[in-house]
Amino acid sequence: MIDAAREQLSAAGVEIARRVITRSPEAKGEAAHGVTPERFVAMQAAGEFAMYWQANGLAYGIPAQVNDWLAQGRSVLVNGSRAYLPEARQRYPDLLAVCLEVKPEILRQRLLARGRETPQQVDQRLARGAQLQAGPDSAVYRLDNSGSLATAVCALLELLRQERLLV
Repeated sequence: MIDAAREQLSAAGVEIARRVITRSPEAKGEAAHGVTPERFVAMQAAGEFAMYWQANGLAYGIPAQVNDWLAQGRSVLVNGSRAYLPEARQRYPDLLAVCLEVKPEILRQRLLARGRETPQQVDQRLARGAQLQAGPDSAVYRLDNSGSLATAVCALLELLRQERLLV
């Protein structure tokens, strides 16, 4: 979804953080920076991440560059983790949390079609997601991503306009 909205977000001056992930750079999906687990640990020790967490057997990091962008008054979009959200909120109190929700049967189909995980890993991922599914939280905006990509992108852009992060 971020890639589909990238052009409009960039035109509006929104910076999009490129995640660092301990996954092969050839893996299908987002344009993340793939590194080895050893390189990730070295980057973490060197203070190269503003945020980092583990999920689904991988390590994820958001480059420290986001702090520079925020200090310059720019809006920054980060693809994060529901499990890490409490820590991210402490670090960034003005954070606008947007949770994409997908019906489990549709998410399962999408994950299998992506081909990065085995059916067992997909089931484990879905179970983890169900455990992380939070109750109502007025500070988290929920967007349904069960339908078309275009519909979800429109909903995201409209939310960002309502929050005055886009003009």
